[in-house]
Amino acid sequence: MAKTLMIQGTGSGAGKSLLVAALCRIMRDSGYNVAPFKSQNMALNSCITTCGGEIGRAQALQAEAAGIDPTVDMNPILLKAQGDSGCQVIIQGRVHGSMKAREYYAFKDKAWEAARSSFDSLSKKHEMIIIEGAGSPAEINLMDVDIVNMSVAKYAGAPVLLVGDIDKGGVFASLYGTVKLLGRDSRHIRGFIINKFRGDIEILRPGLDMIRNKTGKPVVGVLPYFDRAGLPEEDGMALSVTARSTASAKDIKIVVLRLKYISNFTDFDPFTHEPDVELIYSAAPSEIENADMVIIPGTKNTVNDLINLREQGLEGSILGAYKKGSMIVGMCGGYQMLGRRICDPLGIESPNREVEALGLLDIETNFETAKTTCRVEAELHDSKFQIPDFKSSGLHGYEIHMGASCGDIGLFRLRRLPDSGDVSLDGSMKRNCWGTYIHGIFDNDAFRRGLINQLRKRKGLQEIESGVSYAKIRDDAIDNLASVVRDNIDMAFVRGLLRI
Repeated sequence: MAKTLMIQGTGSGAGKSLLVAALCRIMRDSGYNVAPFKSQNMALNSCITTCGGEIGRAQALQAEAAGIDPTVDMNPILLKAQGDSGCQVIIQGRVHGSMKAREYYAFKDKAWEAARSSFDSLSKKHEMIIIEGAGSPAEINLMDVDIVNMSVAKYAGAPVLLVGDIDKGGVFASLYGTVKLLGRDSRHIRGFIINKFRGDIEILRPGLDMIRNKTGKPVVGVLPYFDRAGLPEEDGMALSVTARSTASAKDIKIVVLRLKYISNFTDFDPFTHEPDVELIYSAAPSEIENADMVIIPGTKNTVNDLINLREQGLEGSILGAYKKGSMIVGMCGGYQMLGRRICDPLGIESPNREVEALGLLDIETNFETAKTTCRVEAELHDSKFQIPDFKSSGLHGYEIHMGASCGDIGLFRLRRLPDSGDVSLDGSMKRNCWGTYIHGIFDNDAFRRGLINQLRKRKGLQEIESGVSYAKIRDDAIDNLASVVRDNIDMAFVRGLLRI
């Protein structure tokens, strides 16, 4: 049986995901075969495993920190909010169906069975598992349906460290209240970690002593507020409606539409590290109309976001930017919006059976019951798409989409993985507009830099070679995160909990 440790939080956004990633890197560096686990995740940012299963993006990052490939057992239950229709429920990497809250709670026994099965599978393959909880373990109205916090700690025999976010205020009340609301289950909590601290630690120390006296549990670490540059966000609420990069007056301005159901927005993180790019998320007409490139991102509800976009008056801004010569790019759901129409005859995504789309690409999309989830290798296929210094092949990414598009398709030639031998075409282009289903395409350094240089060329600017390696930036960021945690947490206490 694997050694286990669980990180729970006083609430969402306390820092559980990154702390698990840091501990995975620390234990990997210490020579342990370690894996992450989160039984249930609610997130619109997801990733595809080598076998084509879909899991939360946070668990993929944690697996990267552990130096292993992500698997569906690391996140056996993924919930993706769809709006009024509830959530898409993904069990061990595959879509099970869509459910509203009451339906899902009635389904919890089967979900719990899947969670236990995945944990058991991981436990046989790894000597150590670092487990992440979700939200707060002290949601007293949901304790009887819990399959992600204390139920997991008990099943795995995992001691718990409880994390609180001091930046939000009330951290001691949150820690104390969680312990008291948990009652007897609080015995599984062995210590506290305070996260996102700014200021003089000596001023905080009396509080550390008092919380120990009141609960009998020590504070085993105080983590400073640190720059998470290079580390992806998990929650769309973290996105600013303005700048995501610190850039100002940069040569190239890229605007990502801030959709209500935006998903996989980590697709665009690589742009924030390019020295000549300002990347912002916005729904402001003036930003869209003055961008060098406008990106319509992925969405968990394409039709509703298209309708919302129109209600905000943004269709005219997108078309205006297109007519001015700005590059318009659609990713996944955004790609579907750029076509002529979206058909949903089975009502899979919305009650609208057919919706006229933006009409910039000569494609149509039909929603189907099957969901495409796979990793891909791709190369440029359309000779009209000229990317400076990019040799057309060697692209890597993944697909996650419900709809299938037809029409003027052929921007990329791709091979779906695992290796099936099948080659197919993806994406469409018309003048200064293009779209694709390939998530992660901008992680490819040469393609990304070439695309930026294409924008520079259109503006009469000289092409530059930035030399940015996004994979190295991300790996260095994980190392930096692990260093911060290692230096500010009582690692001897942590190792004691793990019995190592």
